[in-house]
Amino acid sequence: MRLFLNYIFSFMIFILLWWLIHYLTNTPSYILPSPYEVLFSIKDNFILLSYHSLITFFEILFGFMLGILFGMYTGILLIISKSMRKWMLPFIILTQAIPIFAIAPVLTLWVGYGIWSKIIMTTLIIYFPITIAFYDGLKRIDPMIIYLAKMMGASTYSMLIKIRIPFALPQLTSGLKLAAAFAPMGAVIGEWVGASKGLGYLMLYASGRVQIDLMFSSIIILAFFTILLYNLVSFISNYITRWDPKSHIN
Repeated sequence: MRLFLNYIFSFMIFILLWWLIHYLTNTPSYILPSPYEVLFSIKDNFILLSYHSLITFFEILFGFMLGILFGMYTGILLIISKSMRKWMLPFIILTQAIPIFAIAPVLTLWVGYGIWSKIIMTTLIIYFPITIAFYDGLKRIDPMIIYLAKMMGASTYSMLIKIRIPFALPQLTSGLKLAAAFAPMGAVIGEWVGASKGLGYLMLYASGRVQIDLMFSSIIILAFFTILLYNLVSFISNYITRWDPKSHIN
């Protein structure tokens, strides 16, 4: 309840500042519409916005889930195989040097204008933070704990499941929260480059026809998706790391 009230208060402050800027600068609506105009745009275009929002939300959610699976799998491979660490870790870091905007047209060319290119974009943009956070958590185990487990006859698999992964969860959840903020960006970038539906496409469509109130409506809905996903991830993270007091500092 307290978190909800904090968001309501922040939203009210944001709307007030937005209205003040619009009123004091007397900015034309085709450059900066007022909150009132955007609210009516959401009301008048509710069906259109709902359709494109559902598509983008599916791309974000599905890409996010794939990013978690691939990121965790890669982190486990890096920790259990020395040879994988030697060649795969530099490759993962190298891929981050490629701008995500440069990848989007290539994916659209290879996969097409459908939703899969956007899902892959979302997966790629969150893959690195999840992989590195999880791998960092897996290797930051007290060596004495590993030594004692080996002395008691624990196998590599048992240590991974019962020691390394549970101890790595706080680090993983940090990566997940970061990924939750990045995931919508991946889907929208993919829609900007090549799409016929989704909030990113709707933004370009509205901008090209000087329907700036509709463009702002799309941005607000996308911001809502980001906040929703981040808080959902935070809730799940707090639950699975409830044993760790460091993960619950107010």
